[in-house]
Amino acid sequence: MKRLSSISLCIALSVSWTQGWAETVVPMKGQSSQQTQTDITECHNIAAGQSASAAPPPGGGRLKGAAAGAAAGAAGAQVRGRQHDEFYDQVDDDRKQDYRQDRAKETAVAGAVVGGSRQRQERRAQDKTSAATSSTAYTSCLQGKGYQVNP
Repeated sequence: MKRLSSISLCIALSVSWTQGWAETVVPMKGQSSQQTQTDITECHNIAAGQSASAAPPPGGGRLKGAAAGAAAGAAGAQVRGRQHDEFYDQVDDDRKQDYRQDRAKETAVAGAVVGGSRQRQERRAQDKTSAATSSTAYTSCLQGKGYQVNP
């Protein structure tokens, strides 16, 4: 009967744990309920520490995208102007500069949107990897302490 109450406690703890790990933890070496609870807490802290020490999320995506967009817009404006050499050579240099700057501004906005989108995608991928690593660390820790962990 004592073994059944210990298993019930482990199941209750594993299902209600705040990290969302919904595994069933079964003591394989006759660990007491208190020891099981201590081990679960310790493994949770180890796993949380590993996910906290992961690389910081990528930053600067919008700025990088805007810079790339501005450069592309200015270069594109220059290329389009050169396609019409006979008219382009007759245009005042200030007008040419204004045209390149306007195109650079327009494409910088688009580049910022694309850069922000890529940055969000990278963060989501990193969050998934971090969660998987944390869950694996938690499970491995408990298995190392003599528990069977069932999903």
